[in-house]
Amino acid sequence: MRRIEELLELAARLALRAGEAIMGLRAAGVTVARKGDQSPVTAADLAAEAIIAEGLEATGIPVVAEEAVAEGRAPQPGAAGRFWLVDPLDGTKEFAAGLPEFAVCIGLIEDGRPLLGALALPATGELFAALVPARLAWKEQAGARRTIAVRTAPTEGLTVLDSRSHSRPEAVSALLAGRRIARILPMGSAMKFARLAEGEADAVPRPGPTMEWDTAAGQAIVEAAGGVVLDLSGSPLAYGKPGWRNAGFIAWGAGGAA
Repeated sequence: MRRIEELLELAARLALRAGEAIMGLRAAGVTVARKGDQSPVTAADLAAEAIIAEGLEATGIPVVAEEAVAEGRAPQPGAAGRFWLVDPLDGTKEFAAGLPEFAVCIGLIEDGRPLLGALALPATGELFAALVPARLAWKEQAGARRTIAVRTAPTEGLTVLDSRSHSRPEAVSALLAGRRIARILPMGSAMKFARLAEGEADAVPRPGPTMEWDTAAGQAIVEAAGGVVLDLSGSPLAYGKPGWRNAGFIAWGAGGAA
């Protein structure tokens, strides 16, 4: 079995390769189709997933990827052991709309918890990655790599990143009740986790449902950077649930959950 550091570097390289393919297809024009659940899908989603799935196959670890699940082709590894969670293009709506807020997400789960994550932002050329047990999170851009960490909330109040496409203002306000809020900014995709992890924001609330591949990589990066990602009961967001579905979550920077 490969060392965990090797698995992270593999995931990071695959996220970058998938991102390059996505940007190439974006330049050629975006055509949006609909899956059975009416969520959008493009040729870029499918091409990116093919690159990632092929690259991860050599690890011998089961791969649960969004488009494969939609087609009924994913394994069912359950919560025990290790498995990959892959969202080849998170933020398809933003991607199709010409916005830069989309991500490639690859997370590795072990016994229901994120072990590592790689998250590429193809439109901005940024790569985020993390090893949770080592509490090591880093960002790479233009060939330079640096360690990142969440910040302590400023005294003037929290910067909150809300979903651009799935905003529920009243539910978000309920999750943030009693907190001093400086600003609430809309943002698409798992990019929100990256901005929280590098200290540009303080909270990412999502009262509505998501899928596990939407959150696995981002949660790994936030946790390794010193933050937390909690379900709506206040427990760490866990994986291997029926249907790979999250009921909701909130991610916090340093001290935010206290």
